[in-house]
Amino acid sequence: MPPNELVSHAGQPASPSPQPESADATPPPGGSLTGLVLELLRPYRLGLTIVFIAMLVQTATSLAAPWPLKIILDNVVGHHKLPTWLAWLNDLPLAHDKTGLAALAALGVILIALIGAVASYVANYYTESVGQWVANDLRLRVYHHLQRLSLSYYDTHQTGLLLSTITDDVLTIQDFASSATLGILIDLLTIVGMLGLMFYLDWDFALIAVGVTPFLLLFVARFKKAVKKATHEVRHRQSDIVAVVQQGLGSMRTVEAFGREDLEEARLGEASHATVDAALKARRIKSLLSPVVNLTVAFCTAVVLWRGASLILTGAMTIGALTVFLAYLNKFFKPVQDLAKMTNTIAQASVGLDRIRAILDTDAIIPQKPDARDPGTLKGKISFEHVAFAYDPKAPVLRDVNFSILPGQRIGIVGPTGGGKSTVVSLISRFYDPTGGKVTIDDHDLTDLQLAALRRNIGFVLQDTVLFRGTVRENIAYGRPEATDDEIKNAAKLANAEEFIAKMPQGLNTLVGERGSTLSGGQRQRLGIARAIIRNSPILILDEPTAALDTESEKLVMEALERLMQGRTVITIAHRLSTIRDADKIVVLKDGVVAEEGTHDQLLARNGVYAELHRIQAGGSGPAPHSGPSPTPTLG
Repeated sequence: MPPNELVSHAGQPASPSPQPESADATPPPGGSLTGLVLELLRPYRLGLTIVFIAMLVQTATSLAAPWPLKIILDNVVGHHKLPTWLAWLNDLPLAHDKTGLAALAALGVILIALIGAVASYVANYYTESVGQWVANDLRLRVYHHLQRLSLSYYDTHQTGLLLSTITDDVLTIQDFASSATLGILIDLLTIVGMLGLMFYLDWDFALIAVGVTPFLLLFVARFKKAVKKATHEVRHRQSDIVAVVQQGLGSMRTVEAFGREDLEEARLGEASHATVDAALKARRIKSLLSPVVNLTVAFCTAVVLWRGASLILTGAMTIGALTVFLAYLNKFFKPVQDLAKMTNTIAQASVGLDRIRAILDTDAIIPQKPDARDPGTLKGKISFEHVAFAYDPKAPVLRDVNFSILPGQRIGIVGPTGGGKSTVVSLISRFYDPTGGKVTIDDHDLTDLQLAALRRNIGFVLQDTVLFRGTVRENIAYGRPEATDDEIKNAAKLANAEEFIAKMPQGLNTLVGERGSTLSGGQRQRLGIARAIIRNSPILILDEPTAALDTESEKLVMEALERLMQGRTVITIAHRLSTIRDADKIVVLKDGVVAEEGTHDQLLARNGVYAELHRIQAGGSGPAPHSGPSPTPTLG
């Protein structure tokens, strides 16, 4: 939905909402809550101006509300003259007698209420509108940043915690930005306005309120730190709940397969109980605020009543003036109380800001040089030159890896578990950057290439193809959304997926479940191959795409893969050595270095690491055979 239009539930355009003067996806600068809020609100200055004017009108009607009652008490029931600034009422036709003056006062009540109602509607509507768009902008900025973080960030952060931040914490900032910020300003204006009128009515009475306020604000200031600490604990516990639920629901098949529903429920119960304890502790602290303010108001009211009664008896004050003053006294402490309660809102917003800043300030982004170039279509010549890498500096995965791949070659990468096979292909795609050495494609250092352009040249078929909730058509065209229907159908045909797609209720428009849970493993793999065919990348990375398939599905997938690999540089992570028997070259990784490289027969003849892996998979213990037919389909 565009930012210049709100849409009603009926689907018809509603009144225009504040439209941003500019919009971008860059994270807001500044590390403070005020700096972030100002940055978020800046595009909505027009809407905020309307809200501010409406709130000023609300404040004026709130200040005027007690005066019709004062006119009734002092000028209709009593025998006092109208105040000088209201003397113009005497010139109105209705004001020639007390009955007419009472009617004017009654009309004044209605008029004040009507103006206040209109101002309230405008303020509430535009406040909500601004708040929603602020939340939209912040949500997109956070997600934009998350999309550009390297995989190393996700290796150490829970998805549930990130979900909590991008939903709950963004909403907290939205509430503060849309209502609290202007609310604080209006409360301050109301306090100033009421103080002025109270001093006008009786200056020594006004001193009572002024004298108590500093002590109340001092209490609020000391109260703020405890509230923020308690709020932080609550938000942390709430994030734990999201993390537990997200993990449990995302692993439901495994949970039910092992019959561990009770364990997952216990985990949620533990997180939920901790949240309840934290919330009750926070509530105990926050609950102190209202009683303190109420007692302060009661004390001031008692003093005013006692002092006011004495002045009325001596004729120094009218009953109407005392009534108005009491109304102002109660209303005076209302914004003071609101400002005090705002401590909780500010604390929640500060906690939300801390968590959002933890994401926006993360620099685990794969850097792109300002002069990075788009290489166009790459040929697929790949070189690793003294490459080192470590997820944890204390435990290096690659220490000194050197090998090269020629355009159009089919390469297998094998080695013991933890040898760095997946890391190598992750470096080719720049999911990570090496900690030492460099990786080049077509003699270009990967860091000199535009990241999007590099990845456009690389296709993937993984061991477990991830499908997204959407149609079959959308999943096939995921890597190239502009693909035509003919291209999508041809890709499905080449991937041996045409037959089972045709049997689906709506063909290419059939919805698949989350992560493709409604499809078999072979069907998911063939859609993954179709996706790679549509991508049409010169470099293809395969991560044992047939490992989890039955014989029939494996045959169909292997036929599709053979079509896909034609004319491309192919890098296969092999767990079953038979799948790379016909590779042009096999690279064997062990202990962070290239232990061996060569063809299948050459490596068997060396009787080294590869030969040992081959013996283990063959189930034998004798000398490694030098050659022989493979019992399973090959990639070449």
